[in-house]
Amino acid sequence: MDDSNNEYIKMKKQIEKIFDKATSSKNVHEAVLFVENSKGDFSLDCGYGGKDINSPLFMASISKLFVTSCILILQEKKKLSLDDYLVDYFNKDDLKGLHNYKGNEYSYDLKISDLLFQTSGLPHWVEESDIAERILQEDFEVRFKELLEKTKTLKPHFSPNTRKKAFYGEINFDLLIKIIENITGSPLAKVYQDYIFTPLGLTKTYLPTKIDDFIPNIYYKNESLHRPKFLTSISDGITTAEDLMLFLKGFWGGSLFSQSIFEKLSIYKKLQMSMGPIFYGGGYMQIPMKSIYTFFMGKGELIGHSGSTGSFAFYFPEKDLYFVGDFNQMANPGLPIRLLIKLAYKIK
Repeated sequence: MDDSNNEYIKMKKQIEKIFDKATSSKNVHEAVLFVENSKGDFSLDCGYGGKDINSPLFMASISKLFVTSCILILQEKKKLSLDDYLVDYFNKDDLKGLHNYKGNEYSYDLKISDLLFQTSGLPHWVEESDIAERILQEDFEVRFKELLEKTKTLKPHFSPNTRKKAFYGEINFDLLIKIIENITGSPLAKVYQDYIFTPLGLTKTYLPTKIDDFIPNIYYKNESLHRPKFLTSISDGITTAEDLMLFLKGFWGGSLFSQSIFEKLSIYKKLQMSMGPIFYGGGYMQIPMKSIYTFFMGKGELIGHSGSTGSFAFYFPEKDLYFVGDFNQMANPGLPIRLLIKLAYKIK
């Protein structure tokens, strides 16, 4: 057995130990972790509670990587520019009052880049309204216009593209989705199929559009919630860890769009305090390993996205490792972030 095999065996044991500890949490009922390198000669999957790499999982905000992909593909096709203004794609009356900050109207100054980088300053309609609480109590449908109007009742956090500031707000990507549909003349599900699913061979990934489409239950503490009306109306997808790995490698590997764009996207700003150690770049999260969470002794960065239901999809360039999976727990969205930091810090 050569040295690389010995190293892989050691690494697998480290990963399994960290995963086992993470799944010992009392609120974790099921989980999956899938780890591979670029070549695929190192591969490990861990399951818990009956979940494996072929089990359906709700992507939640990992779907933002799919939206980002479409925006970048459309940019390469010269269908849009990140410097385009929102008013080029929306009725001016619909945007009116969306971003009023300290007596100034910034709604017509917003650009696609402000949405993609989460630097618009727009609020988070989930966390800053009654919607989060309603999700726990009932199933209901939301529409884009309703979310737009709700956002107008909330206060922006800063003027667009304020130096060093970013604020994670769902409406940013809701607006990007409408821009994609506007340009292509197709619903998002078809755009995903044409631009991502078919090119990458994702056979178990889909965007649910009807309440009778299969949608996994989501846990909040010990309660298993079924919310088909809500989840089909917010444009978040369903996938498996196996498909998600194919997508993540395609996203970072240049299969969907040119990798050269990352030079312009890798401008990171720290998100709001509730987002912990996460920074945001052009359509994806960054977790710097040299931080208080690693006693400033870590190296490199984790880049990708996590979701509020415990889903995650990150690349660790320092070790050329991809991490995807799910904890399916709304009550502890920070769990995958802590897992990933431990994995990236401990793996030698």
